[in-house]
Amino acid sequence: MVISSIADGITRSIETVGDTVSGALFEPVIRLGVTGLARAGKTVFITSLVANLLDRGRMPGLAAAANGAIRSAYLQPQPDDTVARFDFESHLGALTSAAPHWPDSTRSVSELRLSLRVQPSGLLGAVSGPRTVHLDIVDYPGEWLLDLSLLDQGYSEWSRAALARLETRDCGAGYRAALAAADPDARLDEPAAKALAAAYTDYLTTARAAGFSDCTPGRFLLPGDLAGSPVLTFAPLPPDGASRRGSLRREFERRFEAYKREVVKPFFRDHFARIDRQVVLVDVLGAIHSGPPALEDLRRAMSDILGAFRPGRNAFLAQLFLGRRVEKILFAATKADHLHHSQHAQLTGIMQALTRDARDRADFAGAKTEAMSIAALRATTETTLDHQGRRLDCVQGRLLDGGRQAAFYPGELPQNPKALLQPARQGEQAWLDADYEIMRFAPAALTLKPGEGPPHIRLDRAAQFLIGDRL
Repeated sequence: MVISSIADGITRSIETVGDTVSGALFEPVIRLGVTGLARAGKTVFITSLVANLLDRGRMPGLAAAANGAIRSAYLQPQPDDTVARFDFESHLGALTSAAPHWPDSTRSVSELRLSLRVQPSGLLGAVSGPRTVHLDIVDYPGEWLLDLSLLDQGYSEWSRAALARLETRDCGAGYRAALAAADPDARLDEPAAKALAAAYTDYLTTARAAGFSDCTPGRFLLPGDLAGSPVLTFAPLPPDGASRRGSLRREFERRFEAYKREVVKPFFRDHFARIDRQVVLVDVLGAIHSGPPALEDLRRAMSDILGAFRPGRNAFLAQLFLGRRVEKILFAATKADHLHHSQHAQLTGIMQALTRDARDRADFAGAKTEAMSIAALRATTETTLDHQGRRLDCVQGRLLDGGRQAAFYPGELPQNPKALLQPARQGEQAWLDADYEIMRFAPAALTLKPGEGPPHIRLDRAAQFLIGDRL
């Protein structure tokens, strides 16, 4: 194990040096990681970003697009032959068809290379002519990112934390009943172990549907070809018992360590450690709608997520492998088009407050961070309606369920984010003075002019923060 870790570290160091030299002397490469938790809109974000970099008519906030420095953009074969290609064409077709619909969500790692021909500024640019900058976009599920925090935990520590979360969630009743009927110190019985793991997986699935963010281990929700394997057949047990040889507890502990070794570490080594820019997409409105417990769970998840990055020199994963430092991290609250623009500042403020502790640690370590509210694809228009003597700023669009057009007022977000975060931290189960509704909109039919990408909100500003300095 030690020799293997040393070898991996040396390999990663050589790759990093090679990438740095190649980028400086030939064609620079920006590796942009895109992740987020369930329903945050990763697939739509990547699809719209690429489409708007190919046709830059809606990207005035990206300086290189506004001043004409980007001469052309085109897709190329991705550099990693063993990683699935992000199916950009199918996803764009889903959003722009005569009957537009949301594309399928992220279920595994995928990648896409977009190459930009950029004219450098200044005297050197006039002499050298355009150069090529490659943007390698790596898409991966946010549930897998949360798993990186497991590397710093033992089975007992993880079990204690998982069971504590479960106790506060109504959806945990089923697993609590299954756990009460189990004997952790009994000799391992594989059917009983599978039943307990299945009950825990059902709980995680229900918790995610209820709006909770911290649902580890992430591969239980997205198992892929690991479905049914022993490495996914474990669950948290009360940590106060003895770990006897041959017992259910001992075997679950062994499988937990195997999960970290065989699933989590390879993901970090092969994909995550090579990222140098990152966007984390967050469905803040969904968490607010689900209530204070979901919002507090999201805040803790954001802190755990940033702990998994390696900003600067001091992140805990630096001891495992050598690699690039994450230089910039964007936390983006998605679905800003579900609110009238008059409330976008409040949504951005809540996003900033949710990540304040985590972002302060990243900034201190040397990484540049930003928080903003965006909509990668605008699915609504704005309107103002009279209701019981009040003028309400609303959005309207085609409802996902039923397809009819509707105007919607979600409630007014507070000017001070503490009005939401304090009740969440204090364990309130419901908002005391307001209801925050949510509506699921389908994508609108699009008529795009030549040179225009799909309509969005602040996607150009997100791109400027993430890659603008390299263009």
